[in-house]
Amino acid sequence: MNYKMAENKIAKPFLKWAGGKTQLIPEIEKALPINILKAEFTYIEPFIGSGAVLFWMLNKFPNIKKAIINDINEDLIYTYKTIASRPQELISFLEIFQNEFHALDSNNEVKKLYYYQKRDLYNSRECPQSEQAALFIFLNRTCFNGLYRVNRKNEYNVPMGSYIKPTISDKENILAVSEALQKVEILSGDFEQTLDYADNNSLFYFDPPYKPLSETSSFNSYAKYEFNDNEQIRLRDFCKKLDDLDHNWILSNSDVRGKDKNDNFFDDLYSDFKIKRIEAKRNINANPDKRGKLTELLIVNKKKYLKALDFNKYDLFVKNYDKPYWTLIEKVPINNICKFQLKSIPLFQLRKNTT
Repeated sequence: MNYKMAENKIAKPFLKWAGGKTQLIPEIEKALPINILKAEFTYIEPFIGSGAVLFWMLNKFPNIKKAIINDINEDLIYTYKTIASRPQELISFLEIFQNEFHALDSNNEVKKLYYYQKRDLYNSRECPQSEQAALFIFLNRTCFNGLYRVNRKNEYNVPMGSYIKPTISDKENILAVSEALQKVEILSGDFEQTLDYADNNSLFYFDPPYKPLSETSSFNSYAKYEFNDNEQIRLRDFCKKLDDLDHNWILSNSDVRGKDKNDNFFDDLYSDFKIKRIEAKRNINANPDKRGKLTELLIVNKKKYLKALDFNKYDLFVKNYDKPYWTLIEKVPINNICKFQLKSIPLFQLRKNTT
């Protein structure tokens, strides 16, 4: 089959993904440094996952000069590369899988057998590139809650989900993603290698495997290498290095203190930076009653966002003073600033600054 490339179609994530960041995009947008909006820049995402933020950034900011994505999950990156280079072959396999799977909808036992046969075939890793990538997408679209989890042998071991005729082949979106990826360099390996691709105006967005909120909620083994606390600390050290090199970055992670008020792991780890707690939804749990709202962390290297503090803040009228940055509106007499903004300023400071 010969499919035309997508015209004016906005690329979106082609995977269902545990911890996908679509719901956090409004908060991520608020945290973007102002200079990103004004000049060409390089966007770097060292833990790409489903790419929700990547595709939003590519659509939102045409001034992205280049984009770099990376992940330690080689099978995931293999799929991205296949979409970029062989979208039509991939779609052909996906359509076969979709038609065969949907035809079994009236017989759940046979459908399960089909799923586990495809899972075994995927784990053999003996298929040609396009078929292997199609198996990756098929399993993702039909498994339990879009979870990607492997054992120490790097064998995918997620059971089948309970979806009725799930979309396995989304032709238009695969083509749109393929087109979007033409301006993206795709890497596979350790997150620290992405520094080699930064320039003097770069933005890093980190969405690492989250620190689990409990022993039973750990989904951080989505590659054969576990992302444990030592890895979280190594990531913090890398963020400090980026900060020293004057690069912009934003990082998201779980809010372990929201689960245990005495757990200050991230508050201590990122104490030098701006930490904001934002509300999110938890959709992954075998028990639907345990799904619901929780808080997550959005962390930025705050000295990159607080340039207005170089001014005397008591002589300025500002907006966004509760955000990771302040924006100067105009200089006004101190007595004209409303009481709400003055309530945290000691009286002796007010007198001192009104002279």
